[in-house]
Amino acid sequence: MSSQTLRLLICSSRKISSGKFKVVEVGARDGLQNEKRIIPAADKIELINRLSKSGLSTVEATSFVSPKWVPQMADHKEIMSKITQFPGVSYPVLVPNAAGLKNALATGNVKEIAVFGAASEGFSKKNVNSSVEESLTKLEAVTKEAIENGLMVRGYVSCVIGCPYDGNTEPKVVAQITERLLKAGCYEVSLGDTIGVGSAGSVRKMLDAVLSVAPREKLAVHMHDTYGQALANVLVAIEKGIRVADSSIAGLGGCPYAKGATGNLATEDLVYMLHGLGFDTGIDLTCLVSISEWICTKMERQNASRVASAIIANKTKAQAA
Repeated sequence: MSSQTLRLLICSSRKISSGKFKVVEVGARDGLQNEKRIIPAADKIELINRLSKSGLSTVEATSFVSPKWVPQMADHKEIMSKITQFPGVSYPVLVPNAAGLKNALATGNVKEIAVFGAASEGFSKKNVNSSVEESLTKLEAVTKEAIENGLMVRGYVSCVIGCPYDGNTEPKVVAQITERLLKAGCYEVSLGDTIGVGSAGSVRKMLDAVLSVAPREKLAVHMHDTYGQALANVLVAIEKGIRVADSSIAGLGGCPYAKGATGNLATEDLVYMLHGLGFDTGIDLTCLVSISEWICTKMERQNASRVASAIIANKTKAQAA
């Protein structure tokens, strides 16, 4: 944990009261979509099933996007047909457009979708080949149709702090897009620092703008850890009364359209901090670490979670003693 995070924790301790906190696990979708090596569907299914047993209440499963653009998500139909949908656990899928919604509805077992819009023109054009306004108009229509078909809809706003193409993002733009998504029918909007450039100061300014138009109960944060600031930024959100955050097992992921977005906040690190603050997440940290160790072994990659790495190292030492 950085010195900045520690200072924030000390300063915030009097403002934070214990209670429920929801962690939205995005590892199986946002965590895997940027991997160069194709991950077998069987491994994804097992990952989702294992995560479902850890106490997580939301496990984002896949994305109904064109395989041409995101090859890692080409097996979305198989994923949704073969995972075990545990009682009390939600399995949202990302839907980029009307075609994606049609395919998701055709599976018959999708109950929740996520739609996304960017707070920058450059990212919107690179990601969905539309301007911000065009993108919002399309996703409003998708949201309406999804709700009419009995689905819950969660919204994402990308690049809420900065954009790899346009630079810094204006907080008022993030607020305007958030307001539109909520009016369209999204039950919650997740504010994403897609390239991980946010700091406590910039996140506070952004949240102040958004909270001027949206209730804190309707907001979540999605922080990438490119500059090691993700935990500090979540603490700022907690100070503001937000009680939902997205994270990815083992810190997997990034964004295929944002060079330098090195990874999500690790779920293990987030849960460790939340438990230390006295929050009830309902999540078994020991179980999470076991899943983290398993998926990193499967993918032959280094674990990006500091908490998981420490716990695994201590376990190894104890076994060797």
